[in-house]
Amino acid sequence: MLSTPRSPSALWPLAVSCILPVYNEEGCLEALLNELTAQLNGLGRPSEIICVDDCSRDGSLALLTRLRTDHHRLRIVRHTRNLGQSAAFATGFQVARGQILITMDADMQHDPTDIPRLLRALTPETDMVCGIRANRRDNWIKRVSSRLANRFRDMVSGDRIADAGCTFRALRRTALPELLVFNGMHRFLPTLLRCRGLTVVELPINHRPRISGVSKYGIGNRLWRGLLDCVAVRWYARRAIPARRWEHVPNPVSPPHD
Repeated sequence: MLSTPRSPSALWPLAVSCILPVYNEEGCLEALLNELTAQLNGLGRPSEIICVDDCSRDGSLALLTRLRTDHHRLRIVRHTRNLGQSAAFATGFQVARGQILITMDADMQHDPTDIPRLLRALTPETDMVCGIRANRRDNWIKRVSSRLANRFRDMVSGDRIADAGCTFRALRRTALPELLVFNGMHRFLPTLLRCRGLTVVELPINHRPRISGVSKYGIGNRLWRGLLDCVAVRWYARRAIPARRWEHVPNPVSPPHD
């Protein structure tokens, strides 16, 4: 049975939810789940792994279903149609039970051993920690296009994020209310939080070569949509309402009754 959204009363305090969008990642999933489980075992707190299958066309869903027998933390959600990575993250945010959320790709280029470092950097004053892919292990076309996209994005949005395309992040659930959800959200998530007055920091992480599958993104399917997204996010940043905008006013002490 696939997982369904949980009510706020079902949240686990101090727990960690790892959210992985899955689209045709059959060759990576078993090894990745083994690595993730080893790291989560060492955290000493409740945790879960949420795999959001975005209508994979390979055997990813069947493999996840089999792996659930050996991985008690694993929860599976499946989209009814292919909606993209941002939608998968939004679905994961909705169903996650942890107060701290880890987002990462399912292609094993993100290293689960970096999770403790991300969590340590998520101090009480921090709402999100974003990874910066150090020594990036992609071909030169992806590296150059990503660098140019980051510079253009920073120029238009007015916010500087060193590696907006890196989805390996740790964030607090309290940063999510009123979050603007759209196709492409995952690349602008740090800026969307910052423009609402939340605190985002960056941390270098390890980056590994892809061992299976192919990249879902390239210049052709990112260029024009990315340009329009930058303009839209700039508009939103100028009009965003602060997240922390109120304080509770204590009720006056009632005088004693005679």
